[in-house]
Amino acid sequence: MEDVEDWDEEEEILDNATHCPACDELTAHEILREKSVGSGADFMVRCEACQHVHTIEFRPPPPRNIPFILTEGPKSERVVLVVDADEEFVVGDVFEEDGKLWKIHQIETNDERHTSSDTATNIARITALRTDMVRVKLTLTRGEDSTADVIVVPQETTFTGSHLMEHNGETWRIRAIHTGAGRTLRGTVSAPDIKRMYLHEPPNPEHFTPRTPRERRQAWKEGRLGHNPNPERPKEHVKKGVNPNASRKRTNKKKRK
Repeated sequence: MEDVEDWDEEEEILDNATHCPACDELTAHEILREKSVGSGADFMVRCEACQHVHTIEFRPPPPRNIPFILTEGPKSERVVLVVDADEEFVVGDVFEEDGKLWKIHQIETNDERHTSSDTATNIARITALRTDMVRVKLTLTRGEDSTADVIVVPQETTFTGSHLMEHNGETWRIRAIHTGAGRTLRGTVSAPDIKRMYLHEPPNPEHFTPRTPRERRQAWKEGRLGHNPNPERPKEHVKKGVNPNASRKRTNKKKRK
């Protein structure tokens, strides 16, 4: 039985490969001269196979105007962007416009089909969503009344259960954070993972008076004394519950007897 030899096919790399009209094949070429013409260029080249000299005209495709529907929260805006006709767009790609980041959500072609990717020539419109900002739904409870609201925050924002936050000029306590998988009362959650936050109006500071330094510190920590970004440490006696003056008075009385 004869041995069968396996030959590895080597991939041939051609420099400046283009069609040669003399060879009628794709061959390597040497660039002899380049001349700018508008936004394109003319290249004088020589075929390295047959030495035929010819000119190649390179002209970029004309720009194309594509409508973009940019959606930010509940608002949508239609803008027209100028792009290269051969530029490809893919669902999920992120681009910048007006200083904001947008993610391509939907691509509609000229024949009214939806596709995951296509070139600008075949695209009728693109829908994109704001991606660097997040809408967080709120439920605000004051006494027996509850109202719904929405805030828009940067996507890197985090919220922590039981902490205080400012909303519409008022201070609220984050009672709970709903993530879809459950609720957390004290955990920290990133804004994109929040389904809804439940805010309660904190107690009126006038209705609470701490009796001891320790109670005061705990009250600051829990926010029962209002917003206090830089609390001062309360002064304490060396021994809690001990009044040096009272002890001195009792001692003097014993001496008089």
